[in-house]
Amino acid sequence: MKKIYIIFLKVFLIIVFSSFKAISEEKIKIGLIVPLSGEYSFIGKSILKSTRMALNKIDDERIMIVPKDSKANPIDTLKASKELYNKGIKIIIGPVFSESNQYLDELSEVTFLSFTNKIRSNPKNVISAGVNAISQINTIKKYLNENNLTNTIFLVPETEYKREIEEAIEKSNLMLKEKFIYSKDPTLLTKQIEDLTRYQQRKQNLEDEIKRIENSNTFNKKKKINELKKKDTLGFINFDSVIIADFSESLKSVATSLLYTDVSSKRIKYITLNQWFDESLLKETSLHPIYFPSINKNNFEIFQKEYIQNFKNTPNQISFLSYDLIGFVYYLLISNDFKTNENLFIKKNKFKGKIGIFEINKKTITHQLNFYEIQEENFKEIF
Repeated sequence: MKKIYIIFLKVFLIIVFSSFKAISEEKIKIGLIVPLSGEYSFIGKSILKSTRMALNKIDDERIMIVPKDSKANPIDTLKASKELYNKGIKIIIGPVFSESNQYLDELSEVTFLSFTNKIRSNPKNVISAGVNAISQINTIKKYLNENNLTNTIFLVPETEYKREIEEAIEKSNLMLKEKFIYSKDPTLLTKQIEDLTRYQQRKQNLEDEIKRIENSNTFNKKKKINELKKKDTLGFINFDSVIIADFSESLKSVATSLLYTDVSSKRIKYITLNQWFDESLLKETSLHPIYFPSINKNNFEIFQKEYIQNFKNTPNQISFLSYDLIGFVYYLLISNDFKTNENLFIKKNKFKGKIGIFEINKKTITHQLNFYEIQEENFKEIF
């Protein structure tokens, strides 16, 4: 009887240990939907390399990435996603472009961590993981509060992105003196900025003051007139800061129009959105200082250096986000006992990545960003 009991115990322990081993060796597969062919394949391939770097850092064999080609269009994105879903995958990182999210609500059991920074009109199962307008405006709001800037004008271009900005302003409870919509047409822009800054009135004020002094018996009249003639305008500017929701050459056009109307960055604060450390802005010294929220620059440079060492080419900016998203998903899995249920993205949680701090709550991701100043041809961290 004793021998039978020992044999039974050995068999039981073998079964239990085999079960534990099977559980421990069971891989959690995470899908990756990116363009691996076509016009945007350079982005997808950069993301894929970046995810491999992240997996090497994590060094946990339980995690497995399964890539598929989205071909940067919504139909192929859905097709590739269905193939992943049929393999039992319910978490997919991607797609890259918001247009590719179009049909993904057909896979309601799958959660997509899209690289887009657009927060509007996404299907319910798509989480925007990009550095969105809310995260950026919250960071700008912090800077305004710390510097007692209470008369801010927000300049928003007349584009599809306008509604994203307007929603972010509302959700961040940003208090503004005025929100001003401007045209992307350069022939209209200068006139709009002139009206906003009361340029013609201030210019007329200067001419009137020069005439007044010329016709007066003021002491040191000639000296005062010469000083006035050095000015472009005369009069009060009724705002202390301006936020320009634009990028690249369009941003420079708006800032140059402000400078033309004698509203320089020496008189008010020029603030813009995440510029990803666009080095062409370093050369625009007449517009300095310019302030903007962004990712952690030091970490970005470390990532770039490591990526170049591994792959002998320069990474795309989005690939830096993909590097963090692997770590982010891994952290959430650990926090949820490696269960891939819906709670993974609903529970409030924080993750410190290379970009900054990810915050997730009820399938919404925001980022705690850094804030930078462009001055003397350098990017300087403010906080």
